[in-house]
Amino acid sequence: MANTPTQSKPIKTANFSMRIEEDKKASLELLYAGLGMTLTEAVKVFFEKSLNVGGIPFDLRMENYSRETLEAMRETLDIEAGRILAKRYSSVDELFAENDAEIAAEELANA
Repeated sequence: MANTPTQSKPIKTANFSMRIEEDKKASLELLYAGLGMTLTEAVKVFFEKSLNVGGIPFDLRMENYSRETLEAMRETLDIEAGRILAKRYSSVDELFAENDAEIAAEELANA
């Protein structure tokens, strides 16, 4: 009886798709092309590394934002949720004039 090489079963695969902004996709394709791989290959590398390390393969940290930035972010979320109305301006000049007045008032208060 002749020896026959053992044949492994083909690996089953599944499709994975995601949505991404066109400009980001194009930038990523250029970036990874410079590394000699396609975007698909880069995603596969990310997934393999995730499995190897048991999680996201890089540090995730909370940014340490200033109090003023956190307040602005909360205000933005409130505007988006409709809890407060966003101020509207008839022109950019009107916006800048009000902004300049607010800055002058803060400087006066802090003097």
